[in-house]
Amino acid sequence: MRRLLNALYDCTAALAAIAMVALLIAVLLSILSRQMNFLISGIDAYAGYLMAAAGFLALAHTLKRGEHIRVTLIINALKGKPRKLLEVFALAFGSLLAILFAYYSVRLAWQSHEFNDISTSNDATPLWIPQLSMAVGAVVLAIACVDEMVLEILGKRSVPVSGEALRNE
Repeated sequence: MRRLLNALYDCTAALAAIAMVALLIAVLLSILSRQMNFLISGIDAYAGYLMAAAGFLALAHTLKRGEHIRVTLIINALKGKPRKLLEVFALAFGSLLAILFAYYSVRLAWQSHEFNDISTSNDATPLWIPQLSMAVGAVVLAIACVDEMVLEILGKRSVPVSGEALRNE
């Protein structure tokens, strides 16, 4: 099961990376089209869709690598059982929020599909298509949050420490 979950997180991270490369290409095409006086219809909208996809699809992988911003002032002051209880509470609350976010993201994409909702920009893309990346990212984030909570309860959670704070000037 652990290998399957890690593969899921890595797969969404790879999709996020692909979306970032596609975003770069879209932005470069947009710049080139302006310089060469031709129009690629909807390229700005697609760049926005790709930016959202990159962000949402990377959420679970980022959480599992300990790269989300955490305020650790209180938790670092606690030891033993109080620390574990606070960690479990925070992960349970985060899991609840992630599950709600996933539910409403999936619901939004489904309703956009049902109502044939399309983009108001000149690309006229059915909105469920870009919303699908948000829904998938939110669902995988919810899975990752519950995974972290279960690991904490079982005492098997290892919290990776980001070195980002060490690189501040």
